[in-house]
Amino acid sequence: MKSLSRYLLFLFFIPICSSCFFHESSANISDQRSREDMIITGAERTALYLPLLRGKNVAIVANQTSIIGRKHLVDSLFTLGVQINKIFCPEHGFRGDFDAGERVANSIDMQTGIALVSLYGERKKPSAEDLAGIDIVLFDIQDVGARFYTFISTMHYVMEACAENGIDFLVLDRPNPNGYYIDGPILEFDCRSFVGMHSVPIVHGMTIAEYAQMINGEAWLENGTKCNLKWISCKNYSHSGLYHLPVNPSPNLQNMRAIYLYPSICLFEGTSMSVGRGTEMPFQVFGSPFMKKSDIRFTPVSILGVAKDPKYNGVLCKGIDLRNLSIEDLRDKKLNLEWLIYAYKHCSDTIKFFIPFFNNLAGNKVLKDQIKLGMSESEIKATWKPGLDAFNEIRKKYLLYEDFE
Repeated sequence: MKSLSRYLLFLFFIPICSSCFFHESSANISDQRSREDMIITGAERTALYLPLLRGKNVAIVANQTSIIGRKHLVDSLFTLGVQINKIFCPEHGFRGDFDAGERVANSIDMQTGIALVSLYGERKKPSAEDLAGIDIVLFDIQDVGARFYTFISTMHYVMEACAENGIDFLVLDRPNPNGYYIDGPILEFDCRSFVGMHSVPIVHGMTIAEYAQMINGEAWLENGTKCNLKWISCKNYSHSGLYHLPVNPSPNLQNMRAIYLYPSICLFEGTSMSVGRGTEMPFQVFGSPFMKKSDIRFTPVSILGVAKDPKYNGVLCKGIDLRNLSIEDLRDKKLNLEWLIYAYKHCSDTIKFFIPFFNNLAGNKVLKDQIKLGMSESEIKATWKPGLDAFNEIRKKYLLYEDFE
């Protein structure tokens, strides 16, 4: 009877896609077909990976995007009796309530009592002590497909620690909303940082599990070590398809427009421009007090958990509003340099326009010089093509899904 009860409990908690909740009274054959074609994330395929966790001491790398249906992954697995020893927290924290760049401290999750270990504070890599007694580390975080989105850097360091300590590493895959193209310059070695650790373009066109395979397969971990990598793939996903994120991936990416704009607009973080942090439209505008032409004015202010001390806090900025662009326009345009070129040309202080951080975001020391020389977007992108072609051949080795080509 006890085993039957556990089985029934297991069935009760096997999740369905969050997009699949519907009213029975309105269900019909069309609904059934659409639900059969729904994208199912790796986390939602509980039956495939629960056996890998049973009887194991588990550590989880997660944040607010780690959901199964309407429930957090940690809460679901905790209810199912999985032994979760600790949770590793990336940038923005476990529940996603820390500002960008804000240090995350060790603490305790109030809902489960599980220890929270920061990977975005004094150190970014788990220590041997952190992993003592752990059998498997589970990674489940929504990525947005840009090289400078730091969760892939966190994954690198966790994989490295697992390899060094003989611990299994399991990725629950999620669709990449910007996985339908590749674009940007390839990162050069002397521009490596936590916002860019690997020789990939700004937009890499891979899911988190595909990217983990590439890190392992290309021997990018310290000393060329490899971790014992496992993954649970998504169902019904392809790189050419659309995917609407059910949860904001970070505090300042608040809708799909911002997510599509992010690979282009994040480059402004390495300039004198604001990207709208501290407003209700982050990553959907850009501007500064020094813009000579503008179609919008905004004043950044401190917002707890979103923008604690935004650039130009309390200062009026003049800039460009991108909220009138349709989702179709954004997807067609992909990585856009025209806005960066426009901002440079219409800034009253071009000498201070670029700051050193720009090279880390661009991944090279050339892009800012190309813009200063007045090169067009098409001319600049032509210089990226050889690197992109070479990268794409490497990328294809690790794809788990139908590609966009």
